[in-house]
Amino acid sequence: MAERREVEGFGPWSIKNGMQHVAPPIDILAGIVTLRAHLDAVPATNAPLLVAPGSHRRGRIAESEVPRVVAECGSVACLAGRGDVWLYATPILHASEAASQPRRRRVLQVDFAAVGLPGGLRWLGV
Repeated sequence: MAERREVEGFGPWSIKNGMQHVAPPIDILAGIVTLRAHLDAVPATNAPLLVAPGSHRRGRIAESEVPRVVAECGSVACLAGRGDVWLYATPILHASEAASQPRRRRVLQVDFAAVGLPGGLRWLGV
């Protein structure tokens, strides 16, 4: 595992599936877009992505502020048919609820960043 570096503005650090992760500052997140290609349909009953429209314009949102921001912005379910593609601003508040009728829900997700990382950090690519 790579050595943890202290890079100003980055944090918190965590380990996910044995890999080291760190959250970048909001100015870097604001330059990232996420593309989701749906290999299976995602109806309302199979835990679609929920987003709070416009929340990506509010900067980093503290976890304690999420309910208030969602109440102000609302929540939209991103339903998808097989082959649909969603493109969204990565910092948008997003989540999924549990599926009421679970089915296969395969999604290919790719994040595109406009900038490199400082302090020896690097994006993990495929």
